[in-house]
Amino acid sequence: MFRRQLILGGAALPLAAPALAQSAWPARGPVRLISTFPPGGFADTMARLLAAELTPRIGQSVVVENRAGAGGTLGANLAAQAAPDGYTLVMSHSSPFGVAYGTYPNLAYNVVDSFTHLALLAESANLLMVKSDSPIRTLADYIEAARRGPIRYGSSGIGSGTHLMGEVMSRQMNLPNMDHVPYRGSAAGLADLLGGRIESMFDPITTNTGMIRDGQVRVLALSTPARIPAFPDIPTFAEQGMPVLTNTTWAGLSGPRGLPADIATKLTEASVAAMATPNVTARLEQLANYAPNPPVTGEAYTAFIREFAEKWGGAARQLGIVAGA
Repeated sequence: MFRRQLILGGAALPLAAPALAQSAWPARGPVRLISTFPPGGFADTMARLLAAELTPRIGQSVVVENRAGAGGTLGANLAAQAAPDGYTLVMSHSSPFGVAYGTYPNLAYNVVDSFTHLALLAESANLLMVKSDSPIRTLADYIEAARRGPIRYGSSGIGSGTHLMGEVMSRQMNLPNMDHVPYRGSAAGLADLLGGRIESMFDPITTNTGMIRDGQVRVLALSTPARIPAFPDIPTFAEQGMPVLTNTTWAGLSGPRGLPADIATKLTEASVAAMATPNVTARLEQLANYAPNPPVTGEAYTAFIREFAEKWGGAARQLGIVAGA
């Protein structure tokens, strides 16, 4: 759904190595899957969907472990330092594996080289939303309000992809009154939005579909290249004159650098199969998320991460956004 100018020549699943049949992995358990954000957000939702489907496919329990903090970089670094034995995996995510490349000058890991990247699993549109009773009804209204006076927007943290969207919008449209309010994940920001403590929020659509359908929030724009089937009436940033905000929040599966080829093959095949099951497909549709078709795995997923990090991490550097500053 969201595939753009990405060369997928390397996206085919790697052939199973002869050693796979002799591999003892996973002889013990559980397998730890690190989610780099708190429960309730996009990364955690995708991690739990994947873990439930991976467990029967690899014959060992896959347990989600939330290691949040520092824009997801704490959990990512934990995975980078883990033994490459297949018992520690991580949900690679657009913030700690993309934007962090530009927002953390002393990032402890390399978003490409410190990991074995296995598969892109799902992408989520980002959105700008307000509470349903807000006098702001359109993106044009929002821009006008931000020119008249201060307007607060929440994100899942300093240096997150959604924070960067707000900064890019503020600079692009000359809106110095946009005031960023960072949260440790989406849930706290959504609570403040509904409670009237902030006027707006940038967030992935994943955790907001229920509130959109229930009419609790009003979405002003989506970040996808085109409108999405789940919400065809919601316009994109691009069609409202801001194509620079075209992107997605994404999540995939990665392991530490040096993961043995047979284990990487088994995990890649199992994760792609998991995302194609009727249960996961139905849940993704409910959340207005989409798995890549065809699959993006191995070298192609690594190239995807490199391209995203250079574009959005580079934008963060140009804007002078430093996490923790």
